[in-house]
Formats: sequence, C-alpha cells, structure tokens
Amino acid sequence: MNTGSDESGEVAVAADGAKADGSTTEQGLGSKAPEFVKARRMLHLSWQVGIFVIGLAVVVLGIIMLPLPGPGWVVIFGGMAIWATEFVWAQLVLRWTKRKVTEAAQRALDPEVRRRNIILTSIGLVIVAAIVGVYLWKFGVVMPWKIKDQ
Repeated sequence: MNTGSDESGEVAVAADGAKADGSTTEQGLGSKAPEFVKARRMLHLSWQVGIFVIGLAVVVLGIIMLPLPGPGWVVIFGGMAIWATEFVWAQLVLRWTKRKVTEAAQRALDPEVRRRNIILTSIGLVIVAAIVGVYLWKFGVVMPWKIKDQ
C-alpha cells in the first residue's frame, strides 16, 4: 500500500484524523474556527481576539478562585481549553498537562507508592493524635483562648 512516503515508519493520516490502519489520532493543531471565519482575514483576527479575551477572563477568574472557595484549577484549565480552540501554544500546553496528569495518576496507583503514602499518612495521624493527647492531658477540654496564666 502506498502511503505517499518513502519512509517505512510513517503512516498516512487522513484529514479527519483516521490512520490508514483504521485507528484515529488526536485532532491536529491549529484553529477550530468555522471555515467561513477562517476565509476572511479580519473576521478571523476578530474571532481570535474574542477567544483570547474570553479565555483570559476565565483564566483570571480561576486565578482569583485559587485562594477563595471554588474550583480554581479546573476553571484555569477551562480557560486554557478555550484558548486551545484557537491557539497552537495553548493546545501544546494542554497536551503536556494531560500527559503529566496521566503520568502522575499512574504513579499514584503504583502499589509501592500507595503503600508509602499509607505509611506516611498513618505516621502523621499518630503524631497529630499524640499532640492532641498531650494538649488534653495538660489543659483538659478548654479552648486555648480561655486558658488563664498558670
């Protein structure tokens, strides 16, 4: 089968992302704007400015949510996803982020890492219980702001 290449390791990819063997790839990089928008330069530029402003507003909202109650990181990644509909750099950042999150999830599910985390959590709970026990033995069930000079 002629894939259009002289290299044996390359695989032909159709415009819809389907490989010659029937599997699919990730969607290509670039603008996801409708064709009629891409056909007109000024309209496409306006479209990109609009996408940038909306994505920026969402990212700023996520940054504000980081110290406040709310899903800050989720909103930031949502803003990045908005940018990724139009900008290649945002698509590359999202791909890198997805890859790193997947790697971290696989590491977290590793039995040795889970055992280490359980041991460290148990040690931490024992230390906290010891501190609470010493406090209760020394002061009883009295809140710190009601302790008088001893």
